[in-house]
Amino acid sequence: MQTILKESTSEVEKRVQSYIDDVFTMIKRRDPHETEFHQTVSVIFKSIKPALVKNPAYIEHQILEQIVEPEKLITFRVPWVDDQGKTQVNRGYRVQFNSAIGPYKGGLRFHPTVNTSIVKFLGFQQIFKNALTGQPIGGGKGGSDFDPKGKSDMEIMRFCQSFMTELANYIGPNTDVPAGDIGVGSKEIGYMFGQYKKIRGNFEAGVLTGKGLNYGGSLARKEATGYGLIYFVSEMLKGKKEKIKGKRVVVSGSGNVSIYAMEKAIELGAKVVACSDSDGYVYDEKNGIDLDTVKRLKEVEKGRISDYIDAHPTAVYKENCKDIWNIPCDIALPCATQNELDEKAAAALVRNGTAYVAEGANMPCTPEAIHIFLKNDVYYGPGKAANAGGVAVSSLEMGQNSSRMAWSFEEVETRLQEIMRDIYKNCEQAAKMYEKEGNLVVGANIAGFIKVADAMIELGVV
Repeated sequence: MQTILKESTSEVEKRVQSYIDDVFTMIKRRDPHETEFHQTVSVIFKSIKPALVKNPAYIEHQILEQIVEPEKLITFRVPWVDDQGKTQVNRGYRVQFNSAIGPYKGGLRFHPTVNTSIVKFLGFQQIFKNALTGQPIGGGKGGSDFDPKGKSDMEIMRFCQSFMTELANYIGPNTDVPAGDIGVGSKEIGYMFGQYKKIRGNFEAGVLTGKGLNYGGSLARKEATGYGLIYFVSEMLKGKKEKIKGKRVVVSGSGNVSIYAMEKAIELGAKVVACSDSDGYVYDEKNGIDLDTVKRLKEVEKGRISDYIDAHPTAVYKENCKDIWNIPCDIALPCATQNELDEKAAAALVRNGTAYVAEGANMPCTPEAIHIFLKNDVYYGPGKAANAGGVAVSSLEMGQNSSRMAWSFEEVETRLQEIMRDIYKNCEQAAKMYEKEGNLVVGANIAGFIKVADAMIELGVV
């Protein structure tokens, strides 16, 4: 440590960069095919470099080597029987990444693309996202390559029961608390909780979050990620002495996050002009998006966004969902999936004068897109900060379960708003201290990293 302190700033920076490069090379050598995991690690390592330069203890304790390696990575077979009586087999995953500040916490994703790289990328992000909430929760993630689309309720139930039969060996209210993600809503959570309850023989409400209100769920959990995103964007706007009222907003996706981001944005006076699904997008410059129609199509009928124009002749439907970023807007909210907004889309948003971009999905913007936003002074809110409202309210649900209390919608939403305000403040302060005011990528990653890394040092090598 004394040697490092006597070195010049440039020498320290070179030493830190060499350390980062060595650890990243190790990661790629160990797991060469985990491209999504490599991507998120690269972005976070680049962001936290100023913290390593100012705090040599993180290098001395080899925190990077420890924090990039999951505490546990669990894979398992999930056999289930379809409606034709045929046995199907999927893979199940759970990564328990870091428990330095609390039990593992993170969603379950059911989607054909799920693999080890995906769950590790999501779990690694979750470490820092959870730390930013100020809640005592560590980072985890999981899921399966099972595709719930086109499956009957009975098939989904049988799969969820088989999945939980194995997962139950590794989770608990004080160990690991999964929640929902893509492909996992209240129905799937219900089936899994029922199976867990049967296996355990008691009612451990805090083992899963995102539960139904009849058996320990929290009011405002469904809305939390979307509402929290808009509360975070509102803080971004306040930082520039602006308001969301009157702003034109484009939201990708039409799932849970997108719907409730649109709902809160409209409630606060914004005009949402476009949304999408995996097939294409709808755009209505004149009247804006009618949220009731989107809810009917997606939450009730489980239909496609292309059907929107049947009820709204002023709207236009276009295929190729990625082209939604060509629409002029003040605020762009990518809320669909990872890497949906690339360099070309970012350039189009810049050309059209977009001033704010905030991520409702996990890692929806590619590194090249983020570079364009920062280079062109687009105020950019990274997902681990901007979409942390969901896991924040999940933690509040855990608190309600522990106390056997149920809070009102207004109480939960008030706490959510306070948490998102604090997240923005902490990100902005960390950015100002370590890098550049307004660089929320650096601010979010450093603020989350320092909290977890300091706890890891205090706990020793475990």
